[in-house]
Amino acid sequence: MSTRILVVYYSATGNTAKLAAALAEGAGETGAEVRVRTVPETAPPDAVASNPRWQAWADAGPHHAFATLDDLEWADGLAVGGPTRFGGPAAQLKSYLDSTGGLWAQGKLADKVATSFTSASTAHGGLETTILATNNIFYHWGAIVLPLGYADPHLADSGNPYGGSFVSRKSAEPDELALGALRIQGTRLATISTYIATGLKPR
Repeated sequence: MSTRILVVYYSATGNTAKLAAALAEGAGETGAEVRVRTVPETAPPDAVASNPRWQAWADAGPHHAFATLDDLEWADGLAVGGPTRFGGPAAQLKSYLDSTGGLWAQGKLADKVATSFTSASTAHGGLETTILATNNIFYHWGAIVLPLGYADPHLADSGNPYGGSFVSRKSAEPDELALGALRIQGTRLATISTYIATGLKPR
């Protein structure tokens, strides 16, 4: 049976969705079965309307099925991503993560491999703190937290060992440098999840 990877994201303007797609692509290239899911928009309509790109993305959605707890129970490995909000994960995404108490209490989230990714509009706008704050949830689950690291030469330029990220200056869309890092993160997630799920390291 192939390794099962779940990618859950929240995106306000489409940038984090593109990062999620790249991560899913990298995971899929290993032969893993991949589900991509999003979460509902919960921001007040006035807040959404204040940003034309946010409004356009909301009007065009939902862009994937909404994540359920069954998706999470199904997965061997999980990637969670969303834009930074004041240095932490967006409330829309955290609402989904906050609903996992029942699975946690049953021990069903322990030993899953988990990683995270994010985007921001400024270089020091909370990329690392958002990833680390998201990872705190994984620690409580008893999951195996997977960093991106620097093992692949591409990552020396992308510059974030904590997890894939992108700085969207002047509303720029993710570039190939960022998308390449996310593909590597997806491949790494699927590979390590396979090691954990099977107890075997492929030769």
